[in-house]
Amino acid sequence: MRERKYHSRAGAGGASRNEKGTIAIPFVRAVVDAAQARGVSPEVLLTAAGIRPALLRINASRISPEQYARMWRSYIAHLGDEFFGQDTRRMKPGSFALLCRSVVHCANLERALERAGRFFDAFLDEHGLQVSRIEQRGRLTLVQQGVASARPFGHETLLVIAHGLACWLVGRRIPILAAGFAYPPPVHAPEYRDLFGPQLSFTVPETYLEFSASFLDLPVVQTESSAKEFLRLAPANILLKYKSTQSLSTRIRRRLRQILPGDLPDLEQVAREMNAAPSTLRRKLKAEGQTYQGIKDDLRRDLAITYLSETELSIRDIALALGFLEPSAFHRAFRKWAQISPGAYRRGDFSPSG
Repeated sequence: MRERKYHSRAGAGGASRNEKGTIAIPFVRAVVDAAQARGVSPEVLLTAAGIRPALLRINASRISPEQYARMWRSYIAHLGDEFFGQDTRRMKPGSFALLCRSVVHCANLERALERAGRFFDAFLDEHGLQVSRIEQRGRLTLVQQGVASARPFGHETLLVIAHGLACWLVGRRIPILAAGFAYPPPVHAPEYRDLFGPQLSFTVPETYLEFSASFLDLPVVQTESSAKEFLRLAPANILLKYKSTQSLSTRIRRRLRQILPGDLPDLEQVAREMNAAPSTLRRKLKAEGQTYQGIKDDLRRDLAITYLSETELSIRDIALALGFLEPSAFHRAFRKWAQISPGAYRRGDFSPSG
């Protein structure tokens, strides 16, 4: 395999920030809409997070997890609600910290999640959380009361918080085996596979997550002391730390990141390296809701967005860093990913002609 002698000025820090990917703009719009409905200008949140407002007009645009975390904290600071206005009762700042310091005293995860469910019942009017066992699976079920229809953003937020909390309590990632949602697929449904795994169901009677019941018996390994560090890094650690790191697609993405800026291999080469048949890799990736080409495209897209937003690398150097032989090929690919040219993206020119 031929590799170029090229070293990106973005450095190792730029690479590591992209191992976890980027966040789709519909999740940003949801926060902005919630703030605007309560009289806070979207520009206030976007400026605090370093997000260009024009990005909201491009469905394919994305931001870094760090930007999303800054926007999350800005919302809480301005509106005093840790649940983004998704419930008639405001979840006051400090509520999540109180929850964390309470559940660390439970003997095992099942007891901790039961206590968390009682917490949400007490602090929210319309949203609750129940933990149960169904044969060999544990289930977290979102209980909704007095709401005519499900609010997808509220459901997404509560499940992400609950899953991140559970993983932290036992000190390891809990793989999600299946997830169901009490609403039709939203426009950003393809993003759900990264958050909730590939086994997704929509328009079902209730919203839930399922995982191996064996995790419910694990002891809680955190303390009030470790909670201080967890809360200091929240919510970025919830968004990033407990995403899957052992899935086949994640391992392939990690390997491709190590190869860049060299020429990315084809599926057959990757299969040989992993001592597997190409057909086996295709089948396993399909089970994860992925394709090999999609993994390559997503990796290059995420790196391109960070390089354009956070470095002074020329567009030609970015193209080389992403393994493109010619800048023109990078231009075509970026237009496909983001519906705009890389130069216009960097300038913040999101007009139709950009």
